[in-house]
Amino acid sequence: MQAILVTGGCGFIGSNFIRYLLTESGYEGRVVNLDKLTYAGNPENLEEIARQAGQRYRFAKGDICDPAAVRAIFQRERIDAVCHFAAESHVDRSIVGPGAFIETNVQGTFTLLEVAREFAADVKLFHHVSTDEVYGSLGPVGYFTEETAYRPNSPYSASKAASDHLVRAYHHTYGLPVTVSNCSNNYGPYQFPEKLIPLMILNAAEGKPLPVYGEGRNVRDWLHVADHCRAVWAVMQRGRRGQTYNIGGRCERVNIDTVTLICDLVDEMLPDPGAGPRRRLITFVKDRPGHDLRYAIDCRKIETELGWQPRETFESGLRQTIQWYLDHREWVERVRSGEYQRWVKLHYGA
Repeated sequence: MQAILVTGGCGFIGSNFIRYLLTESGYEGRVVNLDKLTYAGNPENLEEIARQAGQRYRFAKGDICDPAAVRAIFQRERIDAVCHFAAESHVDRSIVGPGAFIETNVQGTFTLLEVAREFAADVKLFHHVSTDEVYGSLGPVGYFTEETAYRPNSPYSASKAASDHLVRAYHHTYGLPVTVSNCSNNYGPYQFPEKLIPLMILNAAEGKPLPVYGEGRNVRDWLHVADHCRAVWAVMQRGRRGQTYNIGGRCERVNIDTVTLICDLVDEMLPDPGAGPRRRLITFVKDRPGHDLRYAIDCRKIETELGWQPRETFESGLRQTIQWYLDHREWVERVRSGEYQRWVKLHYGA
């Protein structure tokens, strides 16, 4: 793999993956970052990497749903591998506006697969990044495995399930070399503040209410984004073509426990004695429709076959994440205010 196309590389996980690929992984080839620069895509995330990497990193503003744009990149950059992160990913947004999820997650994946098939003589791998939400909701016991039947319960997870099936179908029908990974909930630096962990960190730091769905009893398995990046690269390098690998953090926690831990760590790291403990800010709100009770991943396959294991505990990773957000308040304000979108339009066009 000498020229990897990373889709959605200005987003949370994609930008962390590109940073890992070009600075820590030992990869010596080129990375081409294709991103539409929607609200969650921020090229500022990779400004330093772009300067350091020189000709090894290139950015292309474009839509994965545009066959001509994707085809031009394959031709111009001599792409021989794809790592496909680009997706609409927020469940709440999918409930309000599912159309964008079908367009990006299903049609966009189809477009990429079709172009990769056109260049099949050159493409060594199409890696598709997906979610554990395609499996639906677990009861109080058990784990998702690579053999678990799909039962998506939101427009978001249904769109990702459809894209997973397309990728597998292109492997079995056309012989396209593919791998798929389904990961648990990610957290870490550069995550857009609409997601649970950064939202709670920032609201706690600012003394704002901490909205928790229902009674906060939903369970999630948390995966630090750095561990996820290492896992994706392990699958791309050593994973068996046509196979799926579940990636989990072995950090299963009840949501309300996650929020209270964030409160306690923010109290410790950003003391405000006059305001009282941040736990007082927790506010229970009406549950969202179809809220899955529990996700938990059995990641023994990637551990045994590829030798990957998560390095971060939830406590160590969360402490690092809180410190990052406290240290990068200017980034947060630009993202939340829309200032970075004005910067994007100035530098990259509307």
